Amino acid sequence: MSTIARARTTTVPRILQHSAWDAVLVLLALLHAVMLLTVPGILVIAIGLWWNSNSISHNFIHNPFFRSRLLNRGFAAYLSVLLGFPHALWRTRHLAHHASNAPRINWSADLITESVLVLLLWVFLGAFHLEFFLTVYLPGWALGLTLCAVQGHYEHARGTVSCYGRVYNLLFFNDGFHAEHHARPREHWTRMRRREVESGISRWPPVLRWLDAFSLEGLERIVLRSKRLQQFVLGCHERAFASLLPGLPDVRRVGIVGGGLFPRTAIILRKLLPEAELVVIDMSRDNLDAARRFLPGDVAQKHAAFDRETHGGFDLLVIPLSLNGDRNSLYRNPPARLVLIHDWFWRRAGESVMVSALLLKRLNLVRS
Repeated sequence: MSTIARARTTTVPRILQHSAWDAVLVLLALLHAVMLLTVPGILVIAIGLWWNSNSISHNFIHNPFFRSRLLNRGFAAYLSVLLGFPHALWRTRHLAHHASNAPRINWSADLITESVLVLLLWVFLGAFHLEFFLTVYLPGWALGLTLCAVQGHYEHARGTVSCYGRVYNLLFFNDGFHAEHHARPREHWTRMRRREVESGISRWPPVLRWLDAFSLEGLERIVLRSKRLQQFVLGCHERAFASLLPGLPDVRRVGIVGGGLFPRTAIILRKLLPEAELVVIDMSRDNLDAARRFLPGDVAQKHAAFDRETHGGFDLLVIPLSLNGDRNSLYRNPPARLVLIHDWFWRRAGESVMVSALLLKRLNLVRS
C-alpha cells in the first residue's frame, strides 16, 4: 500500500482535524525551530523559510491541522515567529491569489498579535544579538523571501504548472501537484494525485524552473525567433521523414503528439503526405496558439494530453523527443499501427534514421 493510501486509512487522532499525517508536519515545524537554535546560519534560515512556507505553512493555510480553534491560532503564531512573517498576512495574500484578487490587509486580532510577536523577536535579536541579526538573520530572511518569490513566479510563469517529481513531492508534501491544487484548493495534501487539468508540466521544481530555458521546449522557443534555424530544423527532419515514409502502408490519418510551438512535423508531413488527415495533439494551449501561424489551414489541432487509449486510432502516430511519459512502453506496445518516435541519436530501434548529429537526434519507426 502506498504512503498516500495509508494516509487515507489512518485513524485521525481527536486533536487533528483532517489526517494523522498532519502530525508529521507539526513535528517537522518543531524540528525547524531546533535547527534554527542549534545551527543558525544564512542558508539554514533561508532554506527553512522557503521550505516551510511552501509545505507546512501552505498546507496549514488551506486545511488547518487542529480541531481546536485555539490550537490553530497558537500554531499560526508559532509559524509567524519561526518564519519572521505574520501567518495571517501570508494567508490573506495566498487566498487572494487563489481567488485572482488583489490582497487587502485586514488588521484582525490575529494579524496584530502575530505582527507584535515578530516585532518582539526582531527587537530581542537587535538588542542582544545585533551582529547576528544584521549579518546572519536578516540576510537569510531576505534570501528566503526571494526564494519564495522565485517559487511563486515560476509556478505560474506560463500558466499554472505542475511538477510530478517524486523526491520534490516527498520533501514538499505534494506541493508539485500545483495545477491540481488550484483546481481543488481544499483537497488535503495526502489525497493529491495527477488529474486531467489544463496546465503545463515541468520536470523541475518551481525554484529551479528557470532551467526550462535550457530544455527541449526552451530550445524550440529559440528556433521560433530565427528563420535560419527554422530552415535548418525543417531540412534535416524532412530528409529523415522522406527516407522512412516511402513503402509504408496507406496512411490516411496521422496524429502528431506535442506538435505545438514550431510545428515542423506537421509542415513536413503535409508536404510528404498531401492526402492524409493531420491532427496536432498538445496539452499546452499556448503552444498550439504559437503553432497556428505556421500550420497549413487543413491541419487540425486538439488541446489534450496524449493518451494511448484515446489517441490510438491513427494510421501513423508521431511521438516527440520531449514526451512526458513512458517512452519504453511505446516501443514495447505501439499505440498505433505505425509509430514514428523521435529519440536520442544513441537509441536505435525498428527502422531508424539519423535526423541530425548536431541535434543528437534520430527517428525510429516501429510497427504494431
